[in-house]
Amino acid sequence: MESTITPPSSEMVRLANKPPWYTSLFLQLLVAIVAGILVGWLWPDMGAHFKPLADGFIKLIKMLIAPIIFCTVVIGIAHVGDLKAVGRIGVKALIYFEVVTTFALLFGLVVGNIVKPGAGFSISPETLANGAEAVAKKTGNGELPHTVQFLLNIIPTSVMSAFAENALLQVLFFAVLFGLALAKFGETGPPVIFEFIDHLSHIFFTIIGWVMRLAPLGAFGAMAYIIGQYGIGSLASYGKLIAACYLAALLFILILAAIAWFLAGVNLWKFLVYVKDEFFLALGTASTEVVLPRIMTKLNNAGCSPTTTGLVVPTGYSFNLDGATLYLSICTLFLAQALGVDLSLGEQITAVLVLMLTSKGMAGVPGSSFLALSATIAAIGHGAIPVAAVALLLGADRIMDSMRVSVNLLGNCVATFVVANWEGQLDKERMREVLNASDDQPKLLRNVATETCGQPTMP
Repeated sequence: MESTITPPSSEMVRLANKPPWYTSLFLQLLVAIVAGILVGWLWPDMGAHFKPLADGFIKLIKMLIAPIIFCTVVIGIAHVGDLKAVGRIGVKALIYFEVVTTFALLFGLVVGNIVKPGAGFSISPETLANGAEAVAKKTGNGELPHTVQFLLNIIPTSVMSAFAENALLQVLFFAVLFGLALAKFGETGPPVIFEFIDHLSHIFFTIIGWVMRLAPLGAFGAMAYIIGQYGIGSLASYGKLIAACYLAALLFILILAAIAWFLAGVNLWKFLVYVKDEFFLALGTASTEVVLPRIMTKLNNAGCSPTTTGLVVPTGYSFNLDGATLYLSICTLFLAQALGVDLSLGEQITAVLVLMLTSKGMAGVPGSSFLALSATIAAIGHGAIPVAAVALLLGADRIMDSMRVSVNLLGNCVATFVVANWEGQLDKERMREVLNASDDQPKLLRNVATETCGQPTMP
């Protein structure tokens, strides 16, 4: 009797190819973050000693950020080969950044005036005698660069120093010039250097894939240290301020969702599902830099051109700090309310104008939020609010990192989609295909990634 063999169905093949549930980076990060919170809460002394795990992981990622940005930007610009197109993308990105960050400052003031997070603190200025010393210790006696100095600092002293100091804007500046020169070279001869950089980028992304396997350890160490060092009690002491900041963040994310939908046709919820691993990693480590390479790759996968992604995302890390600006405007009102000072409309507008400048130079400066607030308080010139009052935030600042990180990260992703669509460099069909793909379709995502930017999708 002849027997027939039934071929496996597509559902059987899908289930067979689906990776085990415990290999999900999202699940591993979730478990690591919860475990870190529990260790820091139950054994605070032990939790504070896990900081080297987070520091080591962050250093491994930062080690690769500069070369990855260089390779990505050079390849993207060399493909375009048009100085005018690069200039248009840069100008459109800066216009978008300025409009959105200014709106974030005003939105933070609205939330601060309604919620009044500092009401009830009743802090006397006399109790802040040591506040200036505490702030100076937190900031290392540093200061924010002036506008002219900040712009001049974009030009590196040397190419090697830009990479050695991991100065992202300086690396980006050199990469743009190198990419344009490489495109010009391609007109007269074979682009051997282009092929070399393309292969080099694959090597760096492969290394990033290996490093990302350590992400749960980094997230665990960061959370254990934060909770162990600052304690759960800080949540109660600054409950109203924390609630105001996180409420503002949630509402602002809804605004970002509207911007993404109306200006680029992007469903932000689906995008969040798509980048859930990176989002949780950024929250767990309280750093957006650790996910920069992966976010750039996933934005490319989702239809944004490599040129737009390579220019907008690194620039946004300095110019588009939506979460930080929200936090600063709310904290300005918090300090005034905690000292019983009623800021006039004119004084609040002055604060916004000052923060519009100081918030642009915050990236990479230790204790930058305290420096920006100190400059703002001094500019308001209200004698009842001493600059030393900024020390009141020392107990809550670290807890706000997750709020700032989440809004900063999503803000830069939305900016990339908007600018790409504005420039006509957003493949909406591919974007919908990728964002509508579920976790049960890893093959589709790999194919989309390879076709879009020529770089392997990281595990």
